[in-house]
Amino acid sequence: MPPEPTPTSARRAVSPLDHRIEAATGHDIDTLWAYRDRGVLDEPHTHLVDRHRELAMAQVGVVFYLKLLNRLSSGDFEPGDALFARIDRTVDQLEEATDTRDAAARTVSAALEPIEAAWAASKGGASPLSTDDQAALLAIAGGAKLYQHLLTGRMSVTAASGTRLSHAELQQLEDAGLVVRDTGHPVHAGQPVALTDAGRSALFATRRAPTTRAPKPPARPGTSPSTPAQRR
Repeated sequence: MPPEPTPTSARRAVSPLDHRIEAATGHDIDTLWAYRDRGVLDEPHTHLVDRHRELAMAQVGVVFYLKLLNRLSSGDFEPGDALFARIDRTVDQLEEATDTRDAAARTVSAALEPIEAAWAASKGGASPLSTDDQAALLAIAGGAKLYQHLLTGRMSVTAASGTRLSHAELQQLEDAGLVVRDTGHPVHAGQPVALTDAGRSALFATRRAPTTRAPKPPARPGTSPSTPAQRR
């Protein structure tokens, strides 16, 4: 009997709840995962993405055993006790993988419900951030420090991306409760600047995708052939 195929990476797996997540957040799944890695998301969205990653991995397991079962029943192998035992074992593994996927889907759904409720309640709420504030918060989300020049005494913020922000811009964001400095570090050596939960929420809300979206990319690796490339 040939060896089992190697399971596909979970990074691009399609989950059964992707359409609900994208509708509630206004972002596609790849964007949400990227924002999670960059620290842009607030706690509820971070929790949702973490649970979605678990669901994506569970979905890969389901697809893997479906493909294996299809391979075993393709007619390429001689019927016999060994093949029948292999098929029985694969069916059991598929059932376990499906149970795991369904349990993960329930945790995603539970994490998604308050986000859906909050989005419905927030329509027509607070004014969005200005374009300049959005750019500043996004730069700070990737890591930033406030420095004071030893000779001139002037202070400015330098982000990890190379973006520079004035001290006045930083003060405006601080006054709005969107960023916070770690004053435990001397300013001449660099005081770390980070987004607050309010800052993450404000930035994420203003970066919701428009209703009309760009065409979806081709089907992601890890999906079954019957999985449609477009999901709504």
